[in-house]
Amino acid sequence: MECRSLENPLRRRLPLWPIPLLWTLALGLWGLSRQHSVWRDEAATWQVARRPVADIWHMLGQVDAVHGLYYLLMRALFACFGPGTTTLRLPSVLAMAVAAVCVAVIGRRLAGYGAGLAGGLAFGLLPAVQFHLQEGRPYALVTAGAGMSTLLLVSALQGRGRAVHWAAYGGTVAVCGLLNWLSLLILPAHLATLLWTRARRRTWTRWAVASTGAVAAVLPLVLFSRRQAAQVSWIPPLTWHMLIGPAILLAIGGLGALLDRPRAGRLSVAAVGLPLLAVPQLCLLGLSLVRPLFLDRYVLFSMLGLALLIGAALGTAVRVAGPRFPSGSRWIVPVVVAVAVAALLPQSLAKRSPASRVDDVLAVAADVRRLKESGDAVVFIPAARRDTALVSPEHFAGLRDVALARSPVASGTLKGQEADPARIRTAMLAHQRILLVTDAPDVARPVSNERDKVKSAVLREHFRVEADEQVRGRRVTVYERTRGD
Repeated sequence: MECRSLENPLRRRLPLWPIPLLWTLALGLWGLSRQHSVWRDEAATWQVARRPVADIWHMLGQVDAVHGLYYLLMRALFACFGPGTTTLRLPSVLAMAVAAVCVAVIGRRLAGYGAGLAGGLAFGLLPAVQFHLQEGRPYALVTAGAGMSTLLLVSALQGRGRAVHWAAYGGTVAVCGLLNWLSLLILPAHLATLLWTRARRRTWTRWAVASTGAVAAVLPLVLFSRRQAAQVSWIPPLTWHMLIGPAILLAIGGLGALLDRPRAGRLSVAAVGLPLLAVPQLCLLGLSLVRPLFLDRYVLFSMLGLALLIGAALGTAVRVAGPRFPSGSRWIVPVVVAVAVAALLPQSLAKRSPASRVDDVLAVAADVRRLKESGDAVVFIPAARRDTALVSPEHFAGLRDVALARSPVASGTLKGQEADPARIRTAMLAHQRILLVTDAPDVARPVSNERDKVKSAVLREHFRVEADEQVRGRRVTVYERTRGD
């Protein structure tokens, strides 16, 4: 009774949802531009979002259909606000703030104000969330949708599930699936929650209808995108060391679930959070045994479950300490959050630096602009490093891309179509100076493509290095024709 009397005045004085909202927004806006750096994944968003809608549709027929809805959304934002790091990343910041609010509201409904507050604040501090909080890719938007659909499910299980709620649930899951169809792994997580809580038959029926509708809406994208499966061929096969991270997260989440005192048939944080954390991770691991697909960003939304369970653990601590230490118990959450902020500060600073990503397409473009001379040619190894020129075309003005046969827009691709090796060799030998844009040695992969082998051989046999600059995972080398060659 004493704990409740302490909690109710606080609840009356201060609404819960603005706290995690503002907290996550602050974390997201902090260092948003990352010193005006953009890495290769974000460069794909940047250059596609600047294309006309018809050209985006053309491209989706060849590559990246799985991200089609996201590209169209970013196309609209770039058209309204102009391209830039703020426009690129702000949707992710706003989406993660919405996800934090969902965590807080679910935690408050199921375990009280303290659990909701702690979970909402903890969500923004999770390292995976901090990384994607400022990422110009769709994973934060998927996480927000997963949070909203989970909140709608909890509402239904609490007896608030009207037809409009289930329609919103199915629509939200469908939109998430269109942003990335692996987000449909949230459905088995929600299925586990329904089993755990022994949901009524009516709830089962409505959930089945809403889920079937969502899957049906996404199924054409799933089937079509399988034709583009070569895009994920670079993902390595599952190894034992890749299981360490998920195992640690599941251990932390399991401890939080135990502290929540889970019981079958009861709607609790454990009944919602543990399946949300564990089931998508385990399902993706299972899929990866058939085809390598395990990347933590594909199930980023499972961090919602981890935050809920952390919040429940802290809420339990507040509840246990309340009777003996009524004044001190209210400081448990603020103190733990402050300690977590201090402990994670080095990592938080690192994730907001250009070095947190594998490369920086903007920094190397500036080097190209400084090193180029009139009449120079440029080549890219591999061809995907052409993203530097696509994001910063003004820095490459006056350079001839001698290997390119069809531009990315004309070919409906991300990197364009290059000429055959013989034509590339002839075009390179017709120039006195060539700028090579490639990966820095510490992140470069061995050259395997026949065209790239020809580029390397021509530069090695007929040119000498005049300048060599490396910056943030990229490298630009100036080659000049050997005298007497």
